[in-house]
Amino acid sequence: MYNVKTLNKIAACGTDLLDRSKYTVGDDIDNPQAILVRSASMHEMELGDDLLAIARAGAGVNNIPVDKCSEKGIVVFNTPGANANAVKELVILGLLISSRKVTAAIDWAKTLKGKGDEVGKLVEKGKSQFVGPEIKGKKLGVIGLGAIGALVANAAAELGMEVIGADPFLSVQGALNLSNKVKYVKSNKEIFETCDYITVHVPLTPETKDMINADVIKTMKKNVRIMNFARGGLVNEDAVVEALANGGMSAYVTDFPGDKILGVDGVVALPHLGASTPESEDNCAVMAANEIKDYLENGNIVNSVNLPNVSMAMAGDAKICVIHKNVEGLIAKITTCITEAGMNIENMESKSKKDYAYTVLDVKGNADSVADKIRAGEAVISVRVIK
Repeated sequence: MYNVKTLNKIAACGTDLLDRSKYTVGDDIDNPQAILVRSASMHEMELGDDLLAIARAGAGVNNIPVDKCSEKGIVVFNTPGANANAVKELVILGLLISSRKVTAAIDWAKTLKGKGDEVGKLVEKGKSQFVGPEIKGKKLGVIGLGAIGALVANAAAELGMEVIGADPFLSVQGALNLSNKVKYVKSNKEIFETCDYITVHVPLTPETKDMINADVIKTMKKNVRIMNFARGGLVNEDAVVEALANGGMSAYVTDFPGDKILGVDGVVALPHLGASTPESEDNCAVMAANEIKDYLENGNIVNSVNLPNVSMAMAGDAKICVIHKNVEGLIAKITTCITEAGMNIENMESKSKKDYAYTVLDVKGNADSVADKIRAGEAVISVRVIK
């Protein structure tokens, strides 16, 4: 029986995938083998010895102590692409409201309440203050062409925008997902210097923090409009406030507002609505639950942020699943333990991700008899036998 703890409300279409004859699921569970989480912070949370996996129903994992999990052999999953369409739609909305001054116009229209028959005339007289350009024919730069960035680029191209995208880690599949109307560039420099609109879709890391700062903004067009529906720390708020004040930027639309930019003219701040659709929440819940289920029952890893993807069917009597440091010679030691125990390895797969690796061995024989010997090996973090 597996115990799965929920730290946030997870859509039932996801948790219902966990067969109650095998799983106990709830928010009041002690010593869980797995955790399903959305936005709850886990940095101060004690990670029990029984915990094997954490699945984040969303893309970002900054609320999870990933490094600590890696050290303890806890697999951290996310759900890339599950909320991509929801975020894409909000980015397209951001492009439009940054141009047409929609939010400011709505606020102004509310001030006409009570003017009676004068409202019509006041509307016609006052509307000129909200004039803004169309997005058709304008140049959009997309930084990051993952699941969300690619959808944004393709949708904007269909709306008649000239779209260029940059992503140094663009995969073959990612390239295939791009419309042939989207121009690929190798660096952000061309985007910064030539685009009327810029949208950022990269993870927040020490390397990407403040990637849009005062120096970068100075290289942009004076009427640039910037969208940030990825993470707040990617764009320096002080630089945005300064640029809006001195005419170095026309608008900034963000789903991650901080105190410095709230109420600033030219800023449209949304309260992290990117994935706030029932469809997105359902998609994330289903993907997260399936990731947990496949790992706990089969030892397969798909969409982990701290360990490599490894999936393998079982043809023998058991799977021996080993999480270990990515060090030279360790796999040979593991296989030696198995052969010395008189067992046969039917199949094996081993992959690494930075400092850590995951090795799965499909064996015939009594796998339990060798698990402790493998577990005692230097650089081995955890060993699990699945039958």
